[in-house]
Amino acid sequence: MLCTCVGAAQASASAQVTEVMGSRAAGMGGAFVAVASDSSAGWWNPAGLALGPWFDMALSRAVVEVSPTGQSTADALAQTGGWRHHLSGFALGTPPLGVSYYRFRLTDIQRFDPTGSTPAGREDRRAGVPVRSLAANQLGVTLVQTVIPGVHAGATLKFVRGNVAARHADALALASELLDFGEGLEGDDTDGQFDLDLGVLATAGVVRFGARMRNVREPSVGLVPLERQLRVGVAVDAEAGGGVPLTIAFDADVDAYQTAAGARRVMALGAEQWWWDRRVGLRAGGRINTAGARERSATAGASVALRAGLYVEGHVVRGGSADERGWGIAARVSF
Repeated sequence: MLCTCVGAAQASASAQVTEVMGSRAAGMGGAFVAVASDSSAGWWNPAGLALGPWFDMALSRAVVEVSPTGQSTADALAQTGGWRHHLSGFALGTPPLGVSYYRFRLTDIQRFDPTGSTPAGREDRRAGVPVRSLAANQLGVTLVQTVIPGVHAGATLKFVRGNVAARHADALALASELLDFGEGLEGDDTDGQFDLDLGVLATAGVVRFGARMRNVREPSVGLVPLERQLRVGVAVDAEAGGGVPLTIAFDADVDAYQTAAGARRVMALGAEQWWWDRRVGLRAGGRINTAGARERSATAGASVALRAGLYVEGHVVRGGSADERGWGIAARVSF
């Protein structure tokens, strides 16, 4: 069920990185818990589906990576590790019901000690970096209910199945080469598990408040748990008060969760504005990891309507000290 090499797969847990999903959300830096109202609400905040359009469907593809730079590979990995997250998704939402399918692969380079008890000869270093790859499929069904006017609650029941593989790799290789190596690893599929995401969304005039808990039951793929993640957010929607179609949002993780690069607890700020009768939308944002390596990233994104209700969307991510970078594209139909 699980390919391991000297306990590599039992290293620190790697959780899903929330910000990789949804081109709109990623373009806003991940400040989306109080904004999510399209079909990606099943991932970001199930309660947001209550405020969505009559029909929204999206196909998406995204990649985000954090890897060390500016040091020799072995020394850098000993301190920071690194990871790459691929995600492909399909989501459909028509209140009060949503359906989603996501396939993700999280490949990480575990931290290691090149000066440990093993003699630090060239051959030992060449086989000294633990690399792990988690591949999983997630099928979800989202339901939403209005509790009282202006307050909505939602849940996504999901089934998760996948595999984990791990090997030791060449410590003299570049970080990108190690991640490429990890993506080629395949393990045996584990038994699937059911899990739950919960969300709540409240509106008061132009202000929206949201909270979301992912991975409530903390399922695992092999020996790798998908940690519980709690995030809160607030957004100001100027259009709801008769103003321009401009939204400004702020999100914050309540607790830190572990990745191969260390602890991650994100604060994100983003904005989205639409022009020309919602034919063009532009987004910008930024986020900072307030734990662990304290990565900083800036994001930008856009939507263009090819015709009424049919959008092509994209985003890019560029990081600071930890060199986080990524991109994504999506096609969305919304009425």
